[in-house]
This record gives sequence, C-alpha cells and structure tokens, in this order.
Amino acid sequence: MSGELNVPMGSPAPGGSERCPDGGGMDYRDWVRRSYLELVSSNHHSVQALSWRKLYLSRAKLKASSRTSALLSGFAMVAMVEVELEMQYQYPPALLIAFSVCTTVLVAVHLFALLISTCILPNVEAVSNIHNLNSVSESPHERMHHYIELAWGFSTALGILLFLVEVMLLCWMKFLPVDSGGPQRGTACCPPGGDANATGPAEAPARHSGWNAALASTIIMAPVAVIFVVFTIHFYRSLVRHKTERHHQEIEELHKIKIQLDGHERGLMTV
Repeated sequence: MSGELNVPMGSPAPGGSERCPDGGGMDYRDWVRRSYLELVSSNHHSVQALSWRKLYLSRAKLKASSRTSALLSGFAMVAMVEVELEMQYQYPPALLIAFSVCTTVLVAVHLFALLISTCILPNVEAVSNIHNLNSVSESPHERMHHYIELAWGFSTALGILLFLVEVMLLCWMKFLPVDSGGPQRGTACCPPGGDANATGPAEAPARHSGWNAALASTIIMAPVAVIFVVFTIHFYRSLVRHKTERHHQEIEELHKIKIQLDGHERGLMTV
C-alpha cells in the first residue's frame, strides 16, 4: 500500500492536465488517485479494527463463561453431596424431585457452557496473541458466534437463575427437618415418657421454626430472582440498542465514504 502511494510528483498527464492547487507538482489525476487509495486504506483499517474488537469481545465472553460455569457447577455439586438428609424425617416428594432436577440441570447447563468455552477459547487465544493485523481472519470467533453467545447465556443468565433456585431449595431441605424435633424423636426438650403438658406451650413456637426459616429464605429469594430476570432483560435490551446505534453510525460512515468515492470516480472519468 505504501508503494502505491509513492506517485511521481512531477510527471504531467498526457494532454496537459491541470495542476492541483494544494498538490505542488502533482497533477489532478495523481491527486485523485492518492485520495482514493487513502480512503480505501482507512476503510480497510476500520474494518480490521472492528474484527479485532469482535475477537477480543468473544475472548472475554468465553473467559467469563468458563470461570462462572466452573465455580457455580462446583458449588452445586458440593451442595448436593454435603447436604445431610434426615432419615427419620419424611420429606415431601415434590421437594426431593425439585432439588434433584434443579441440581442436575444446573450442573448440566454449566458443564455445557464450560465445554464450549474450553473448545473454542484456545483457538481464539492463539490468534489474539499473534501481533499481525491480518491474522484476525484465522480466528473461529465469527463462525462460532452462535456457540459463544449460547455459552455466555447459559453461564450468566440461565445458570445464575438456576443457582438462585438451588439455594432456595437447599434452604427447604436443610430447615424443614427442624420441625420434626418434637416428642416423636425423643429430644432433650421433651424426653420420652416425660410430661408433654409441661413442655407443650414452650414447644409450640419451636415446631414451626424450620418451616418459618425456609419460608423466609423463599420470601427473600423470590424478589431477588425477579429482579435478576428484569435486570437481565433490561441489560440485553440496552446492549442490543447500543449495537443498533453503532451499526447505524457505521452505515452512515460507509455511506459518506461511498459518496466521496463516487465523487472521485466521476473526477477520474472526466480527466
């Protein structure tokens, strides 16, 4: 490109072309040619800058997805393994099924996002570490764009929402057996064979403490989940609006460049 811009400064065009006022010894045809090459070069560099920005954005999404998925899936597995089920307490079947399904889906979603990030991220990292502007075309981030967005959505939106539900179900699993600590289990509060009437009034509030604790966690977690969903929708709408505005600006800039190029082409035809 630099070799093409080194045009002869004092070579007049055949037939005696006009001199450009600000070009010194350069004639009008050479000035139009140089302006055309500068416009094409600037447009080429702007397209490359946009491609590199997309590559860095895809790399950042893959890194965030891999870190978040590994962290939350590990927490879910630890919660499922470390939860201690009371064998003497009869859990509601719906609660056990909901906890099992939520934990399984949570781990599966995060592991799927982690799989996509692990497969694509090394190829993107390999290209981003090469200090060559033309190497951006070797990265698979454009072709794998839908997979990258899927992994990011699974890890940040769906995965975090399932994790909130997991915390709420875990509170029910942990606190519900507290209500069974009455005379049926022979605790110190009311030992077997003791006078139940003497401890009845003091025992009544304690028999609903576990249920109240689980209900309190649900009351807190439900608005948090709603706020999370609303924030996610608002964030994605704002992001889409920002991208749309940026595309409109780029289209306007390309339209201006097209008008300038058409003007230079008409100038070349009239010379």
